[in-house]
Amino acid sequence: MSKQQLNSLPTVSLADQAPKILLVKLSSLGDVLHNLPIVWDLRKRLPGAQIDWIVEEAYVHLLEPLRTTDAFKGIDRIIPVAFRRWRKNLFSIRTWREFFAMRKQLHSTTYDVVLETQGLLKSALVCALAKKSNNAVVAGLGNATEHSGYEPLARMFYTQSVHVPVKCHAIDRSRWVMCSAFDWPILNRNEEPPLFYPSDFVAQLPPLLLEGFKKTAQGGPAPYVLCFHATARAAKRWPNENWVELGKVLSSQGYQLIFPWGSLDEMKVSAHIASQIPGAIVPSAFSIEEAYSLIAHAALTIGVDTGLTHLSAVLSKTTVEIYCDSPIWKTEGYWSRVIANVGDDQRSPLVDEVLQKIEAIKSDPLPKK
Repeated sequence: MSKQQLNSLPTVSLADQAPKILLVKLSSLGDVLHNLPIVWDLRKRLPGAQIDWIVEEAYVHLLEPLRTTDAFKGIDRIIPVAFRRWRKNLFSIRTWREFFAMRKQLHSTTYDVVLETQGLLKSALVCALAKKSNNAVVAGLGNATEHSGYEPLARMFYTQSVHVPVKCHAIDRSRWVMCSAFDWPILNRNEEPPLFYPSDFVAQLPPLLLEGFKKTAQGGPAPYVLCFHATARAAKRWPNENWVELGKVLSSQGYQLIFPWGSLDEMKVSAHIASQIPGAIVPSAFSIEEAYSLIAHAALTIGVDTGLTHLSAVLSKTTVEIYCDSPIWKTEGYWSRVIANVGDDQRSPLVDEVLQKIEAIKSDPLPKK
């Protein structure tokens, strides 16, 4: 394990079966999702540990299903921060009140282990703000991985800087940091596939009927396909004409195509695509909580490399992830046979390739009306 570290300070002793652990992964949607498996890894090995997670306020709902309940002891405490909002209002009294309230929460527990899996200065500063025991381990990334943000100054705030492969899946990267902190062998993804949400979580989600949805005779949603075409970086988008061609094929098979959006510009693109596909709709805006239900009851989700596509994958719903300008190895869904990945860095897939993936991941046809 010392080869994966820049220094050799002591790790956490396994004799301490109830350490207090702080997870620092602030954002964004996909990054938070791909950090979830270490909660399960920690619980399996240290069932008595206290596990807290500090996260941007917009993503608190991603963690709520793992908050400690009678059925599942996951995250004990979620600490929200609002760095994105605060930096726009630095001279506001409210901003500083909220900041000091957050710091008070970080000081209410003395942490034995802090796992910082983002490698950014703002995350490392959170490590510095947290109250820690005298021999606390603060483990973080010791190097950049390809196609990921990284700020080397963050290493100043760690007691362990963990070297990971430069081509490292987002889930494996978090696991490397965790295993280094506790001096555990690196987890084998095939022997210990990642877990995300409790097994009954998806099953208990009610359907979400947005305006324009077709309904069955029983009043539920008719089979629909979610198409997440939007992403923050334009180069990661799949061409509009491909979405139209794909949508027409699926529409002819009896499925309603849904084109969500997150901004006014994205809504215009959704409307442009949907106008060319029979029966397709552009839904109204929905929250992350509603996104769970929308994805859970979809016949299929197709999307580019973006957070909501990854949400479908971590829920182990039938998903095709389209990569156009980012590498598959970084975030591919590898834990379920109903997830397929197509395209790659600088290789936008053809429509036929996507259709072939849809057929390959379904042993049976998509559910009929």
